[in-house]
Parts: sequence; structure tokens; C-alpha cells
Amino acid sequence: RIQRQLEITGRTTTNEELEDMLESGKLAIFTDDIKMDSQMTKQALNEIETRHNEIIKLETSIRELHDMFVDMAMLVESQGEMIDRIEYNVEHSVDYVERAVSDTKKAVKYQSKARRVSQGRWPDGGRETRSLVGGAGQC
Repeated sequence: RIQRQLEITGRTTTNEELEDMLESGKLAIFTDDIKMDSQMTKQALNEIETRHNEIIKLETSIRELHDMFVDMAMLVESQGEMIDRIEYNVEHSVDYVERAVSDTKKAVKYQSKARRVSQGRWPDGGRETRSLVGGAGQC
């Protein structure tokens, strides 16, 4: 049995060496080595289990980070569409404002021409007609 344990631990001994150990009682040296190897193996196993648990935690964190990036990408995409619509509306509002300025200038010009025409046709500038029609603007 001792021969088998020594072989498992990687120690090769001859039958003569084994008999000498049995007779002299020096087996404790080898059993202490076996116990030490067993403790070292247990410690290595604990370290491996700890590392495995840390890797699992890291994997979980990476999945959570991936999910956050997916959510962020969806938000950026939807906000990008919104920004595109805002940009489109701003560009068109500039066109509308320019057109409104042009139309306002035309309206002022037409109003001025209409006043001149009105003053030219009526000797009193159209005041009498206005007072008869609506009573507005009596001077």
C-alpha cells in the first residue's frame, strides 16, 4: 500500500528502500510529504475555484456592459432620427422666414402703392368715403 502511495506522489522506490524504511520507521518522512502535497493540492484547488468564480463574475459584468452598449446604441439611433427631423425643420424654417420677409416687403410695397393710388383718385385722400362707409378715421 505504501509502495502504491509513493508511486502516486511520483516517488519511485525499490523494494529494498521500502523495506529499509519500514524497518527503520522513516515512513513518517514520506507520509509528511504526502500530507504536504495534499495540502498544496487543496490550496491550488481553492485558488482555481476562486479564479473560476472571479471569471464568472467578470463574464456577468461583460454581459451587463454589452446590454448597456446595446441600449445606448438604440438611444443614439432614435435620437439621431430626432436630430435629423429637427435639422430638417430648422432648414425649412429658414426658407419660410426668408419667404416671409420677401412677402412682407412686397406687402409694404403694395400698401404704399395702394395709398398713393387712393390719394390720387380722391381729392380728400379718401377720408370722406371712409367716414361714410365705416365711420373710421375721421380727421
